[in-house]
Amino acid sequence: MCNKPFYLTTAIAYASQKPHFGNTYEVILSDAVARWRRQQGYDVFFMTGTDEHGQKIENCAKDAGITPQLYVDGVAGEIRRIWDLMGASYDKFIRTTDADHVSTVQKVFRRFLAQGDIYKGSYEGWYCTPCESFFTDTQAEGGKCPDCGRPVERAHEEAYFFKMSKYADWLLEYIEQNPGFIEPESRKKEMVNNFLKAGLQDLCLSRTSFKWGIEITEDPPHIIYVWLDALLNYITGIGYDPDKTYEEQSEHFKKYWPADVHIIGKDILRFHTIYWPIFLHALGLPMPQKIFGHPWFLFGTDKMSKSRGNVIYADKLAEEFGVDCVRYYALAEMPYANDGSITYESVISRFNTDLVNTLGNLVKRTLDMGAKYFDSTVQAPTAKEPLDDELIAAAVNACAVSAKAMEEYRIADALTAIFEMLRRANKYIDETTPWALAKEEEKRERLGTVLYNLLETIRWGAVLLTPFIPEGAAAIFEQLGNVPADYATIGTADLFCGMKAGEKTGASRVLYARIDEAKKLAEIEAARAAAEAAKAAAEAKPEKPEGIAQIGIEDFMNVELRTAKVLACEPVKKAKKLLKLQIDLGYEQRQVVSGIAKWYTPDDLIGKKIIIVANLKPATLCGVESNGMILASGEENVRVVFLDPETPLGERVR
Repeated sequence: MCNKPFYLTTAIAYASQKPHFGNTYEVILSDAVARWRRQQGYDVFFMTGTDEHGQKIENCAKDAGITPQLYVDGVAGEIRRIWDLMGASYDKFIRTTDADHVSTVQKVFRRFLAQGDIYKGSYEGWYCTPCESFFTDTQAEGGKCPDCGRPVERAHEEAYFFKMSKYADWLLEYIEQNPGFIEPESRKKEMVNNFLKAGLQDLCLSRTSFKWGIEITEDPPHIIYVWLDALLNYITGIGYDPDKTYEEQSEHFKKYWPADVHIIGKDILRFHTIYWPIFLHALGLPMPQKIFGHPWFLFGTDKMSKSRGNVIYADKLAEEFGVDCVRYYALAEMPYANDGSITYESVISRFNTDLVNTLGNLVKRTLDMGAKYFDSTVQAPTAKEPLDDELIAAAVNACAVSAKAMEEYRIADALTAIFEMLRRANKYIDETTPWALAKEEEKRERLGTVLYNLLETIRWGAVLLTPFIPEGAAAIFEQLGNVPADYATIGTADLFCGMKAGEKTGASRVLYARIDEAKKLAEIEAARAAAEAAKAAAEAKPEKPEGIAQIGIEDFMNVELRTAKVLACEPVKKAKKLLKLQIDLGYEQRQVVSGIAKWYTPDDLIGKKIIIVANLKPATLCGVESNGMILASGEENVRVVFLDPETPLGERVR
């Protein structure tokens, strides 16, 4: 055990859309590593966040009819919600729109410019907007992005360039002299052979064809290329100051940098293993200890893609199966170097086999036998037999093998070792037959020893499983009672004594309920079909309304449509459809009652800017006075018209 600092990061999620299960895997993996390191006594700093600049986001915001900042605020909030739902125990959630990050990125750019690492020229070549990446004619063969396969566009614009070629020989030598720097090994070979040895080209470091990015204040309209912006988060998030040497940095920064590991997807390995080390070297900073490029999760055998209609979302999986199931499947099913696969059938199979049968049944059977035979009182293990040593050896082996696997980022192998111990405990039940021992009074001492060994194995299992399924592990500890939960209390045979004779265990309960596969798949398919039908209905071309009376311009001008802000909102008592809103028109405040409670909660509305009919006669609805009407569209699904946050209050809408 130690108190050594350990700094790990995920790649920051791109805030263009909701992350799917494959994206979410990375934060689950990183969280398991962070929790395991904390168990070992490390002083962990775990950082994740969102990458919020770039042309793709500018385009998404334009399509949504809102500002880029408002757009990324919404997506970043959704990403953080999902990370929190998955139990991510991060210490910092950084956003690249954070003011301190923006300022530091601008300072880094100025430093590179002053050092002669950057020069101004013009770029002509291929650009992939979804990947925010530049490619040569050779790389963009067939007009397709070599990373994502989507079409690339020809780009020509004035730009600043970073002299990557200046540092190519240094980087190649560094990678060769530090064999653990890039893992898995196959990823290292790919980067060295395909990029470094093929000849490293200078990197385009600014754009002028769009506006949503960090401005180069000395030369507008240039904005800083999103990958310099994004990569720098790993040091801006812990307080890096570009105006100081490494030795002059804050104690917090020097405590955690260099990072122990950057955990990233294999698709962005080039940016992290080529561009990032060169940027750091140019800043005079030490390299991170390791860059681990994990594989992808495929839907069956295909890459997840909204266009293919095969996207699975982690929060929706959690609704169906629970967070423990999502975390466990993600961690147990992903190989070290090759892509993993997910289908609803495989999730159910893994859940029923491992969490329900192997773990859940072991815990419940053991506690139920303890309650039945000893009134839930832990017995002293005084009647030992050689078979017990086999179980203890399996527990010791699980600790050793899982620890080695975690050190090597072989997470699935760690879980395999733990569940081998749990399966050995289930076999131990069959070998010792506690129900048969209970029938003979002279074997009661042996029965107590068997149950003690089972309880202690379960305790070890709960300790080992804490980084992977923290909710399930906590539930096991709750049922075991007041028992040691620290990692330091397991690992060697002499520590197989954490349960205390005479103590009471808690009442057993079902940890995980078995899932009826056919029934669950039918429910999922029905929900999918309903969602598709709703989407089709929403996209259907509406029929032209008939029988609508025409009005003159004078009549229309008599309607006062004004902009307003929702200050407060609450449900109207005894009225399921109504919400009572306090709104600010700028020149006055008033109360409006609206029948939108089916579609909106108060939190959805508070702080938003809307349009109201301001000269409507007062009306009383369910005993509450209303002075106006909110502008909204739709009949079956009502949508309030929300305005740009910068819209002035009280403006007339024409």
